[in-house]
Amino acid sequence: MSVVKDDSKKVKLSRDTLVRSVRIFKYIKPYMGYFVAGMFLLVLGSLLFMLFPGLAGEMANIAEGKSKYNLGIKLEDFWIIFLVILVAQGLFSYLRTMFFTIVAENGMADLRKELYNKIIAQNISFFEERRVGELTSRITTDIEQLQSIFSITLAEFLRQIVILVVGIGIIAYLAPKLSLVMLATFPAIVILAMFFGRYIRRLSKNRQDKLAETNIVVEETFQSFNIVKSFANEWYEAIRYAKSVDKVVKISIEFAKVRGLFIVFIITFLFGGLFFILWKGAIMVQDGEMEIGELISFIFYTGILGGAIASFGTLYTAISQGIGATERILEILESDQEIKNVKAIPVPLKLKGDVNFDNVNFSYPSRKDVTVLKQVNINIKAGSKVALVGQSGSGKSTLVQLLMRFYDLTSGTITVDGVDIQSYNVNNYRAAIGVVPQDVILFGGTIRENILYGKPDATEDEIIKAAEQSNSLEFINGFPEKFETIVGDRGVKLSGGQKQRIAIARALLKDPAILLLDEATSSLDAESERVVQEALDRLMVGRTSIIIAHRLATIKDVDCIYVIEKGKIVESGTHEDLSNYKDGVYSSLAKLQFYQN
Repeated sequence: MSVVKDDSKKVKLSRDTLVRSVRIFKYIKPYMGYFVAGMFLLVLGSLLFMLFPGLAGEMANIAEGKSKYNLGIKLEDFWIIFLVILVAQGLFSYLRTMFFTIVAENGMADLRKELYNKIIAQNISFFEERRVGELTSRITTDIEQLQSIFSITLAEFLRQIVILVVGIGIIAYLAPKLSLVMLATFPAIVILAMFFGRYIRRLSKNRQDKLAETNIVVEETFQSFNIVKSFANEWYEAIRYAKSVDKVVKISIEFAKVRGLFIVFIITFLFGGLFFILWKGAIMVQDGEMEIGELISFIFYTGILGGAIASFGTLYTAISQGIGATERILEILESDQEIKNVKAIPVPLKLKGDVNFDNVNFSYPSRKDVTVLKQVNINIKAGSKVALVGQSGSGKSTLVQLLMRFYDLTSGTITVDGVDIQSYNVNNYRAAIGVVPQDVILFGGTIRENILYGKPDATEDEIIKAAEQSNSLEFINGFPEKFETIVGDRGVKLSGGQKQRIAIARALLKDPAILLLDEATSSLDAESERVVQEALDRLMVGRTSIIIAHRLATIKDVDCIYVIEKGKIVESGTHEDLSNYKDGVYSSLAKLQFYQN
């Protein structure tokens, strides 16, 4: 069963993590002018915002005829000052938002491109050790978190610091005694509220996780409905879903209790603190120690400072998550990659196609204690056709993967045209090899786009010729949109035989020196197999062809068959030669297949 796993790593803010995370700023360096301008406007806007409570208090004093600052402004003219400040504040906010958006969007676009290029330049082992969902999360969720940091969080963090520093200075100037009372009580209440809020957020996240688990049960059941029906397990799924929902109810009730207590806390302590300060200030006004306008300003500033202090909890969480995202992204960006320049278009090597495996031994990096291939020696002449035969797990596909340089050998060498394949540029080398797999995966675009994947700059005539030679042209022309037909996700709108022929057309367009066929007709019906086999025969002409075969009838005419058992070459020869070895492995396989059929 699937489980919900949150891989968003929590990272504590420390000197080391902060210093390491600063490296990500190189992606916004080209846009630093916008960033600095945005920060300047942010500070300016924050200072303008802090004028409002003071002006409101002074307006109240003027209304009572007790102006403290003697600004020489009539009460009826205050609306002009407020209007000017509001317009300036709006303009600054608009420009600041635009500048930070330019920085965040462009900087993170550059990072997203580099991260994607880094991922696709990795070797096969990299992808075997990681889930696709994890890598997708790095390039989407993690970068979105960083984008939010640069566009919102950093700006908001600086804004709250400016408000806090300026606000404390103003209230200390307005009413030193009352500010001491406020600073002695209010921050403690706000900090308690922050911790309360963090606990509530944690419970909220747990509730969302449990709710996600119930959705997974629904998805699994609906996606596998035939299996549920076949096993008559509706009762089991009903119980499983009910248990999952009950967990949501339980945590929701706990969440409601804590949220209720939080509301009690806010009403009792937070508002109680505000009322206490208001009461103390009213007494000071009565005693003539301060004006009513100053009390009004003080209350406003107190509320603003409380909001600023409370926001630091959320900002800390956001920054911590952003640093966690940075750590995960840097881990990939700083890893070694197989392709040095991913943007370089490969130039296929001019190969004849002589292939030689010399004493090849191999163990997969993830299973180094298990030897998959042992002392393998294979010699393939240019232009010849050979087949690899053996039980599942014998090492046939591994040999092909090693020839493609998906893994490094444990020992031994593989040469092509007498040159160690490790000496070739890996991109140019692979560009000279064509592959037709058993399970063809097509991209979700058009037939044309999928054929062009073999040679992106091919002409229309080349596309049509490849389709014709692969026996694809007839069924392609049968579609209303012909080459512009959308094949659907992974080619779901095409039959197995049609997908195989598109893969052959793709390989024909590539015109490889070496061709690898991985049981390309095993899952097809008789008619589709005949059509595909005709196309394969055309494709193999003049090329070194290596065929992984389970159905021996498809390899009767190859030049040499290598029989692999437990990672070793145990027999080699033509179909006729090997069939004559009465006690041979190939002979036994042939008897099973041919006589059963």
